[in-house]
Amino acid sequence: MASRNMKSSYTVYDDHTTGTVEISEDVLSAIAAIAATEVEGVACLIGGITHEKAPRIGARSLSRAVKVEVSEGTMTVRLIIIMKYGYNIPETTKKVQEKVKSALEEMTDFSVSEVGVSVADVQVDKTAK
Repeated sequence: MASRNMKSSYTVYDDHTTGTVEISEDVLSAIAAIAATEVEGVACLIGGITHEKAPRIGARSLSRAVKVEVSEGTMTVRLIIIMKYGYNIPETTKKVQEKVKSALEEMTDFSVSEVGVSVADVQVDKTAK
């Protein structure tokens, strides 16, 4: 299904009559980052990557927080997140896994075999008393 034709780019569609469609690794990372930061309880990804910043952040900054590997049409993802204080970590990280897997599979047609989530820190709301 997916073949790696050039560095950091994966073929998702190949029709010899109309051409190919390739997705860069940076796009896959951005999709994962956006999906993860949509989950309630996630403050941001490591490096301060928030939902608003994820679509505009550079690949270098994003690569610290998100690792994507594609092999034979199957994708594995690793994320490092910062949680908001007061949220249940196992429940929230499970939601992150489900959201990232769903977003990547729906948008790319790749199968996602694993979404690993590491919690690096907990952020306390500055307005909390």
